[in-house]
Amino acid sequence: MKPDRTIHPHLHPTVDNLSQAIFTVNRHAKTAPNPKFLYKLKQEALQKLIKEGKAKKVGLHFSGNPKFSQQQSDVLVECGLYTFHLPPTKIDFEQLPHLGHLNDYIRNPRSSLSLNNAKKLLISYTGLKEDNPNQPKRQYNKPVFKKLGESY
Repeated sequence: MKPDRTIHPHLHPTVDNLSQAIFTVNRHAKTAPNPKFLYKLKQEALQKLIKEGKAKKVGLHFSGNPKFSQQQSDVLVECGLYTFHLPPTKIDFEQLPHLGHLNDYIRNPRSSLSLNNAKKLLISYTGLKEDNPNQPKRQYNKPVFKKLGESY
């Protein structure tokens, strides 16, 4: 009998593999129909890496897309060859230096990791569970039109 493998054999939870997986999940979350779980996965993985000393908070950046205010800051986190942004806490504002505006010329390296493998790796690393990965799609109901003069 084959042992049950939850992650791809070459995907061990090293800093490089985890940072690549976070990058892949983050990239797909931007266009996903329901990105909440993907962003949660990214945030939990980065928090765990920071706790373990495998990633570090570098400073604060002005957000490129502030929500309801004129200016909003994000925490810049460095993990392996990649950098990510997380929402800041009050302690971050007190302890981290503000780096000003984001430099558009600094880019993360490309990653060839698939979203499924990235999710599997991060789920096994963080212990999070996806609520409903295969949500049934709502069936399309055609609109019903009444004849002219009929009441609804």
